[in-house]
Amino acid sequence: RPLVAAASRFGTLPSTAAAAVSLPTQQPVQQVALFSASLQATQQPVMDRSLYTVPTDAPVTFLACGPAFEKLSQAEKAYAYHLYRASWIGGLICLHQTSAESPGLFLVLQSVFRRQTPEQLRAACKAGVSDADWDAFLMYATQVLGNLGNYKSFGDTKILPDLSEEALDKIITASEAHASSERVRVAWQRVRAAASSLTERNRQLGLGTAGITAYFSDNCNESDAKLAQAFLDSRQISAYNTRLFKSAGGCSYRIVQAAAESSVVAEPTDFTDEASGRSGKFSVERGDYRELMSLALPHLRNAEAAALNANQAEMLRRYAASFAGGSIDEHKAGSRAWIRDKGPAVETYMGFIESYRDPFGVRGEFESFVAVVNKEQSAKFNALVSNAEKFLPLLPWPAAYEKDKFLQPDFTALEIVTFASSEPPLGINIPNYDDIRQSEGFKNVSLGNVLSSSFSDPKTTFLAAEDRDVWMRRIVQANELQVGLHELLGHGSGKLFQQDSDGKFNFDPSSVVDLVTGKPVASWYKVGETWDGKFSNLASAFEECRAECVGVYLCDVPEVLAVFGHPDKAEADEVIYVNWLCTARYGISSLEMYSPENGGTWRQAHSQAAFVMLRVMLEAGQGLVTIDEITGEDGKPDLTVRLDRSKISSVAKPAIGEFLKRLQSFKSTCSVEAGRAFFESYSTVDAYFQRLRDIVIARRKPRRVFIQANLSMDSAGSVSIVEYSDGPAEMIRSFRDRFSDEDWGRIEEALWQQWERDLPLMKLDLAVS
Repeated sequence: RPLVAAASRFGTLPSTAAAAVSLPTQQPVQQVALFSASLQATQQPVMDRSLYTVPTDAPVTFLACGPAFEKLSQAEKAYAYHLYRASWIGGLICLHQTSAESPGLFLVLQSVFRRQTPEQLRAACKAGVSDADWDAFLMYATQVLGNLGNYKSFGDTKILPDLSEEALDKIITASEAHASSERVRVAWQRVRAAASSLTERNRQLGLGTAGITAYFSDNCNESDAKLAQAFLDSRQISAYNTRLFKSAGGCSYRIVQAAAESSVVAEPTDFTDEASGRSGKFSVERGDYRELMSLALPHLRNAEAAALNANQAEMLRRYAASFAGGSIDEHKAGSRAWIRDKGPAVETYMGFIESYRDPFGVRGEFESFVAVVNKEQSAKFNALVSNAEKFLPLLPWPAAYEKDKFLQPDFTALEIVTFASSEPPLGINIPNYDDIRQSEGFKNVSLGNVLSSSFSDPKTTFLAAEDRDVWMRRIVQANELQVGLHELLGHGSGKLFQQDSDGKFNFDPSSVVDLVTGKPVASWYKVGETWDGKFSNLASAFEECRAECVGVYLCDVPEVLAVFGHPDKAEADEVIYVNWLCTARYGISSLEMYSPENGGTWRQAHSQAAFVMLRVMLEAGQGLVTIDEITGEDGKPDLTVRLDRSKISSVAKPAIGEFLKRLQSFKSTCSVEAGRAFFESYSTVDAYFQRLRDIVIARRKPRRVFIQANLSMDSAGSVSIVEYSDGPAEMIRSFRDRFSDEDWGRIEEALWQQWERDLPLMKLDLAVS
């Protein structure tokens, strides 16, 4: 699982039947007239649209990796090149997983800038478009491209253009693409109003009336998601690469799996969930995103041919089989080969991986990364791995709650070349398959160039003046330590109590005691049940909180500090202090991701986890953490978070340790109801914290987006890297360069075909609330 919140933690926040009812492309004007009329009739005003726009001075930073890439051999560069091409085709699937309008917006923006540079387009629309509108347009395009959709990858709120719909229309319609392409005109007519719309429902991603999602058809709600999950569990079908579409009549469901090949997996079958008593008719099909999956496959096979060892070749062969036929078992087999590939010069992983953006928490967003290993930095993480078995017993639970054998993973520091998904994280612990993690192992990676690019703001909010020097001096070191502990000993620790198909347990039910009740363990995971499936939309926040707790709990262990190069006590004490201070500060800044207007929900798992940890630290009392409401230098309300460093070992660590023990108990024993009630009690934002949230919102800073490098191969097979500078125009140029004209023709067609199939199910009429 990725650690994506640390940039905020340490710095700034910021079917056949379907085809039959596809929207007819020969009548775009009539479609748009109906859509716009519906939108205008039901749109509701919002108090502050600036919460959803991005200022023109938001950081847009190139993710440098050239020096590391140039150290590769030509064979290694060729391997990376083919992976890079497969990655970016697959990454476009994210558009179809985000919102109904995201694919159309991407098609329009790519088409516009493939024909004209930003400078040429600016000259073409000079009349009637102000400099402020033009700058706002460039930033909007940057955000849609950088997030692979018009919802923020961190926080899941809609990205609005900070210019009027009329000004945005003037720019697009002045382009050569709009003048020369009927498809561009149709796409723009479809999405123009939706891009600027801000109804109560489409302010954020969510399920049913709570928000917008493309993982489900527009008429699905949480009860449908629960019923579908019960069906999937009964058939032992993974939800990772699926979407759920409900019939207009509401009595039947189609589960569609991502695959290049189209076929029927299961004919319509009646199903009743015994737990809820709800019934439905379910069918399972393959062929979702089939055009994009088909385009990615040749590059995967080229990468297999260029593989540097047998494990890589098997991994890619299995991935290709999974992408062709939709089999998660094939992807698992590829993941096993990936785990065996220790210390490669070029690291990669791809597939439907992280479930943060699925409102129900079980379907994976497409993700693929290609990276170069930083051998010097990796040495620290490998030392941590080598000593892990010494550190695991220090965690606050008995040996029965730990895996029978710690499977030493590969833990490397990477320089990202490509991260084709909605946002690159800071660190990752994968694969997420419980059966593999529990018995065969996993890998950890720390993304070094993402880390170093994320912490360049000396004006971090909510810090006391006396803390700023030590913060800037130790922030990178504290982050490195936390990421290492979070990924390896956080996500890598703990046992799931399970019963197999023969009735055998992987623990002793007669002797193991529930750490919360003090009684014998009374619940566990049965055949086909998984952590994600059982805890669903709570799983991500719960697990990120558990891993973050492990990070701060172990950060004062002298042997751990020595691994990371901090044997000096004075220096180590500063690193420990900054790490705990970051936890407290992030708990406050995370309030930006809380939505009182949406039923009191959290829009981001890592942010919810951080707030929960702050609540635990405040509950510990004794002056450990204080939050002062002050007047800032600008005369406006501000906050200062203070941590009493003298009480870290005596108050903070015992409190987090006891809390962490309970989290592990709930997770190990599959105590879903008790675990949910416990965690959600700490997630509650009362009137006091809502008042603080108002200050946090007023002091928020835009989140950084990253421009990524491109790779090219000449006729002789020599691979070179194409790098960029900072700024919106460079983000646009990087996406224009990413696909050749020949490739773009095929990709455009693939995006269009998938979008045509999705539109009747997602319903571009986003004004429905």
